[in-house]
Amino acid sequence: MKGKLSDLTVFLSDFSLQQFRKLHELTGNSEWCFPAKNKDGHVCTKSLTKQIGDRQSRFRLGRDGQPRQPMKNRRNDDTLVLAGGKNGGWTPHDLRRTGATMMQSLGVEMHIIDRCQNHVLEGSKVRRHYLHHTYSDDMRAAWQKLGKRLAAILRKK
Repeated sequence: MKGKLSDLTVFLSDFSLQQFRKLHELTGNSEWCFPAKNKDGHVCTKSLTKQIGDRQSRFRLGRDGQPRQPMKNRRNDDTLVLAGGKNGGWTPHDLRRTGATMMQSLGVEMHIIDRCQNHVLEGSKVRRHYLHHTYSDDMRAAWQKLGKRLAAILRKK
């Protein structure tokens, strides 16, 4: 979470829960979703972003604008380039935008999408101070809708 925003409860959809169960089968008995291979604990918080970037090497440029030299002991290919590269590279943060856009297309109200993303809500500080309803049921329903849509997309493949 960014800054000092309030705690966020994420209501895992059935789809997400299934994905975490599959991940747990792969990672073994670790308490971490992404355990480190060479030490106790989790992988570096930057690992996912780096690995996604490594698999879009055509977009990794040096300061001179030329393709960057491959890094040792890292994968360097284009296996995660989407749409033939016509839209440029993508990052894990783009998944956040995509999920929000999908929720919007599924009819989830904007203020619920904002809450699912833990955005600072519009309105006066007085309103934010006095109105404390969590919208838990609405957020849970939004995550379920998104999960069902993702499951349907994966079934088609």
